[in-house]
Amino acid sequence: MKKIIIATRNKGKVKEIKDAFLDLPVELVSLGDIDSELPEPVEDGKTFIDNSLIKAKYYQEQTGMACLADDSGLEVEALGGAPGVYSARYSGENANDASNNAKLVEELKKLGLESSEAAYQCALTFIDTDGSVLQSQGFCRGEIRLEAVGSNGFGYDPYFYVGDKSMAQLTLEEKDAISHRGEALRKMAVQLKEYLQ
Repeated sequence: MKKIIIATRNKGKVKEIKDAFLDLPVELVSLGDIDSELPEPVEDGKTFIDNSLIKAKYYQEQTGMACLADDSGLEVEALGGAPGVYSARYSGENANDASNNAKLVEELKKLGLESSEAAYQCALTFIDTDGSVLQSQGFCRGEIRLEAVGSNGFGYDPYFYVGDKSMAQLTLEEKDAISHRGEALRKMAVQLKEYLQ
């Protein structure tokens, strides 16, 4: 049984990953489970895949365990791909969901737009104790609108629409079926299954 540390303390993310890997011979623990006070690594990559690799390497080295890390965010076409890798801190160092969404709406209004095509992207990196690396990516294409609807999601979900519903209006099952993280996790599960045989 391969023990893997998931490089997050986000309980929702941990549950999503555990659900995706149910059929794999792995024991998953999160940073929250090991009561770690490790400082976070500096994520200075240019892409989501770069940052997921930085995180996976860092936590693998710090804990001595195989590690799975993700990096994800929103890319808005009208804003030239912003916020991109800065999605979590789009509105500055002390950013939160509300301030990030306020900035997003403000930037679109400055351009005189009520909506823009956009995509969520998720990159996953697995690093084993011997340095072996597996990577996967997932995308969810949709549209950013100025009106927030729904309360099920987090981050930019209330403003990110797929069809006539925002991500924050979907159930967890509906979201998982179309989400960027769901797609990346399904691809990673296939790779891990093969790798661990």
